[in-house]
Amino acid sequence: MEELRKGKILDAALALFREKGYSAASMQDIAEACGMAKASIYKFFASKEDLFTEVFTVCYRSLLEQEAELDRVQSQQGLAPKEKFRRKIEFQLYYTMENHLFMLDFKELPITANDKFLAAWQNKKAAMLSWHRELLTEAYGEQIDHIVWDVVTIFRGMLLQYLSYAIQKVIAVPMADLAAFLVDRMDAVVRDMAEKQPRPIIDSVNVYFNHLNPSDEPVRRETVAQFLQALAGKMDELPKPEAVRAELREVVSLIEREARAERRNPTLLRVLVAYLDNVSELRADVRQLNLMLF
Repeated sequence: MEELRKGKILDAALALFREKGYSAASMQDIAEACGMAKASIYKFFASKEDLFTEVFTVCYRSLLEQEAELDRVQSQQGLAPKEKFRRKIEFQLYYTMENHLFMLDFKELPITANDKFLAAWQNKKAAMLSWHRELLTEAYGEQIDHIVWDVVTIFRGMLLQYLSYAIQKVIAVPMADLAAFLVDRMDAVVRDMAEKQPRPIIDSVNVYFNHLNPSDEPVRRETVAQFLQALAGKMDELPKPEAVRAELREVVSLIEREARAERRNPTLLRVLVAYLDNVSELRADVRQLNLMLF
């Protein structure tokens, strides 16, 4: 009985959050929609934030469960990998449009300051990344193994951008056609990356960082160190005498050492970076280095 009542509350909350949004839907509205006293809802959920978090979790888990069932049916039908890929994209497009309040990234809602919601959102993010990796690996095979997270990032960028246009009702393309369009674009992306074999940019660590899960100081320091190592590698290509190139490598080494320090000396860092900025061939990289350091 208690589970039935909880399920009724969740169904009513899902419908009202969809209709009114998080801020406008009140606990009183939800109580009236499921024919209960507001106090009864608080027996199950301590706050509106807790209720929204539960609905959010149910919503994304339902997506993954339905996807697993779709995968089982497709396997029985013996569909080609690309057609399975297209149908799964179409399914996600429809599901996300119907549940966009719960499925797209959150930026402005006050719920993002709630620790329970943030934990649930991070779980959802990890689950969706894992699913998209499996989706793309199934479609394109081992040729994307070394750049899989870059492929995932490009795919998610296109998917979410086109979804935002669909949700705003500014494109009039059937979801089946949009899914086919996205498959064609990914075919071109993967074909180009397989031919040119670019160095991966996104990996299994940095793929999880975003505005709701920002990087911390150790991660940012490691990113600076990697950038400086790449910059040092460029010194060999400079049309300068070896003594000059050696001096520039030493400056880069000093910047790296200072950037890793627990207590940085910003004045020293600025002096060292300004020294590199005197080399015209390095100015574009130095500009980026400034943005990373300060």
